[in-house]
Amino acid sequence: MKLAKNIRNTAVRVLQNEAEAIQSLIGFLDADFEACVEKILNSKGRVVITGVGKSALIANKIVATLNSTGTPAIFMHAADAIHGDLGMVQDDDIVICISKSGNTPEIKVLVPLLKKLGSVLVAMVSNTESYLAEQADFVLNATIGEEACPHNLAPTTSTTAHLALGDALAVCLLEARGFTSDDFAKYHPGGSLGKQLYLKVGDVLSKNQLPVVLEDANLAQVIVEISGKRLGATAVEDKQGNLKGIITDGDLRRMLQKTLNIQNLSAKDIMTVNPKTISVDEFAIRALNLMRNHNITQLVAMDGEKIAGFVHIHDLMKEGIV
Repeated sequence: MKLAKNIRNTAVRVLQNEAEAIQSLIGFLDADFEACVEKILNSKGRVVITGVGKSALIANKIVATLNSTGTPAIFMHAADAIHGDLGMVQDDDIVICISKSGNTPEIKVLVPLLKKLGSVLVAMVSNTESYLAEQADFVLNATIGEEACPHNLAPTTSTTAHLALGDALAVCLLEARGFTSDDFAKYHPGGSLGKQLYLKVGDVLSKNQLPVVLEDANLAQVIVEISGKRLGATAVEDKQGNLKGIITDGDLRRMLQKTLNIQNLSAKDIMTVNPKTISVDEFAIRALNLMRNHNITQLVAMDGEKIAGFVHIHDLMKEGIV
C-alpha cells in the first residue's frame, strides 16, 4: 500500500510540474511568437525543424502536426545536418531549432552554417540567454522552472513545454490559413479519422436493401418485410411514397405484449410516427451521433422527400468509424 501511495504521489508531482510549466508559457507569448507566425504564413518555403536527442523526437511530432494542418514542414536532424543533410534546406525555408539549453555542440556548429545560407532562424529554447537564442531571428520562449525528473536532468517538463508550444504554433497557423475540416480530410483519407471526415450516409446505403411497407399493410406483410430485409425495421409510407413512420422488431414485441388480437391491425396502428431521419448527403459520423443521442440503432435515410434506405449502426461499425 505504501509503495502504491508513493507511486501516485510521484505521478501527481510530475503532472503538476508539467501542467504548471505549460501554464507559464502563456506569459511568454510575445511579439516574437506573433512575428514568427506571420513570417511562416508569408513564406513561400517550408518549415524545417531540427534538434538532437529528445528535442529531435519533439521536432518530428511538430513536423507531423504542421503537415497535417496545412503548413509544409520537414525534419532535419541537427547532427546529420552538419554531415550532408543541410542540403535539404532551400532558399525560402524557415528553420526552427529546438533545444532546451541552446548551447549543445551540434547546434553551435549548425547555426553559423544556417546563417551563411541566409535562412530565417527560429529558436525554440528554454534558455533565452543561450547562444541559439542570441543568434536567432525569432525566439519562442519555452522556459521552465525545473524538469519533473527528481534530479532535474532527464528531459521531461522541457520536452512537454516544447511540444505544447509547437501545437500552439501549428494551431495559430491553421486558423490564420482558414484551414477547414474539408482541408483536414484531404490530408487524412485513411483510417477511422479520415472516414469521419469524408464518408457520407449515401456511401453505405448500397449495402442494404430498402424495407418498406404501405401504411395499410397487415401484420403478416410487416413481419415478412422486416425478416426478409434483415435490418430489424421497416419504413412505412403512403401511396405517394411519403414517409409516414417506422416499425422495428422491438415495436412488434411490445405490441404482442399488449395484445394477441392482431388480425385487424395494420402498419399504421403500430408504427412510430415522425421517425428519426438523416439526409444521404450528411456525414456518416453525424448518423452515428444521432443514434447515440437517441439510443437507437438505425435511421431512415432520405433523398430529398423520398426514402433512400436505412443506415444501421452495424454499417458504421463495419466502416470503422465507431
